[in-house]
Amino acid sequence: MPTVLEVLQKTADYLGRNGLPNPRLEAELLLAGGLGCRRLDLYLRFDQPLAEEQLAPLREQVARRARREPLQYIQGRAPFLEFSVACDRRALIPRPETEELAELVGARVATPPAAALDLGTGTGVLALALARRWPECRVVAVDASADALALARANAAALNLTERVEFLSAQWFDGLAADAAFGVIVANPPYLSAAEWESAAPEVRAWEPRAALVAEEDGLADLRAILAGAPAHLTPGGLLALETGPTHHAALTATAGAVLLPDGQPAYARTESARDLSRRDRFFLAWRA
Repeated sequence: MPTVLEVLQKTADYLGRNGLPNPRLEAELLLAGGLGCRRLDLYLRFDQPLAEEQLAPLREQVARRARREPLQYIQGRAPFLEFSVACDRRALIPRPETEELAELVGARVATPPAAALDLGTGTGVLALALARRWPECRVVAVDASADALALARANAAALNLTERVEFLSAQWFDGLAADAAFGVIVANPPYLSAAEWESAAPEVRAWEPRAALVAEEDGLADLRAILAGAPAHLTPGGLLALETGPTHHAALTATAGAVLLPDGQPAYARTESARDLSRRDRFFLAWRA
């Protein structure tokens, strides 16, 4: 029977020949997932022999990864902050930048809001993170995809948050009552341009839902729509927090400045650009007047 080290080396070689950029890391993640251990624990198990019943499912997963299927879809889960969620092709894979958005909102909001809104919830990670952070907050999660909502509902149930998070099928604000008001609105909407989509990695183009990633107007259309619609549903002083493309902020600042309340006054008291850990302008924040 081959040992863990032998399988790891052969898997890394195979993935490297198929164009994976970090074949050793990928091999470790696949093998650790198959053995139900941490990646670093593999180094303590190099001499452990692997039986055929352990190797057969690993071979299938390695073949899928070689076809550039994302690891999260293969393993069926994705980590997010201190929890994890089920993840498949029905929704976008949660990114580290979206974790940063959740933490940024928590840092900017001193008093937990009575209600929060997550637009384009996907797997549900932002809505679930806010519900876990603010136990007394009512969270509404919106998505236009019935498949994504089914996945998000399952993730809420797995985290015992079904009674805390309401899921709504709608395009942005369309399904909300006219008087629905929230102290915080978060969104990770589509913001890639068509050109960015075409140049994205095979894992993105071939596997993730295009509708969750690409927007018209060079990636700005949905961001602008949310900025325009949010004031009608933000409480005075409430925060709108968006994940964006790094080249969008000048246009978003102009859009926010042009949004008016019914009385003709500016809808937003102030805006802020915040960088991600890669030092790119990734988050756009706007506070309602």
